[in-house]
Amino acid sequence: MRIDKYLWCIRYQKTRNIATQTCKKGSVRINGDIVKPSRDVYPGDVITLRKEQINYQIEVLDIPPSRVGAKLVDLYRKDKTPKEAFETNELLQYSKTYYRKKGVGRPTKKDRRDIDDFKESPEDENEG
Repeated sequence: MRIDKYLWCIRYQKTRNIATQTCKKGSVRINGDIVKPSRDVYPGDVITLRKEQINYQIEVLDIPPSRVGAKLVDLYRKDKTPKEAFETNELLQYSKTYYRKKGVGRPTKKDRRDIDDFKESPEDENEG
C-alpha cells in the first residue's frame, strides 16, 4: 500500500490529498529516508511523520484493507512516539501565551478611538 494511502487509512491525515502533500513536503520518512507519496509500506517499516511540531514514530504492524475506524487503528500500527515530544509541544504552547497574551497587541478601532478620546479630553480642560 502507498504511504499516503496508509497515513489516511490509519487516520493520521484527514484526507488522502493532505497525506500526499505532506509526503511531497518531505515531512514523512520511512526507515530514515525521505519518501515520495507513491512509496510502498510493508509490515516492520518505521515511519517518522512530522505533524504539528511533533515527530511521530509509527511502526507498521499490518496493512489495512481500507480506511479503518478509530478503535481499530492499533491493529495496524504501533505508536513509538516518545512522551518528551508531547511535553515539548505543551511547553511551546505555554511560551507562546507568555510572550503575547490573547487580545494584547495592536489596538482595535474601538480601542484607538477610546485612546484618542482620552488624549483629547485632558488637553481641552487645561486650555479653558
